[in-house]
Amino acid sequence: MVTETEHLYVARDDSILNGEPIIKGTRTPVRAVVETWRLGIAPEDITTHLPHLTLAQVFDALSYFADHPDEITRHIERNRVSDDLIDPRSKNP
Repeated sequence: MVTETEHLYVARDDSILNGEPIIKGTRTPVRAVVETWRLGIAPEDITTHLPHLTLAQVFDALSYFADHPDEITRHIERNRVSDDLIDPRSKNP
């Protein structure tokens, strides 16, 4: 079941990522936009990294995060890959 939010481009769908907030019409979680932004990538450039999103969707995802920081931070932490599970060959020297 799709649940609308107060944000135009953000919804929850129980069948996608257990109802985690996503960009409406995609399987992209809001946390993916937030984590990309936290890497220092400007919102205007996030669409280069996530080309299926529009700039309006990116800004709405960041707006959702501003309104719900604890919720999105919990999703980020829950999905973080533990350092001991990362192949050392993929880490920077």
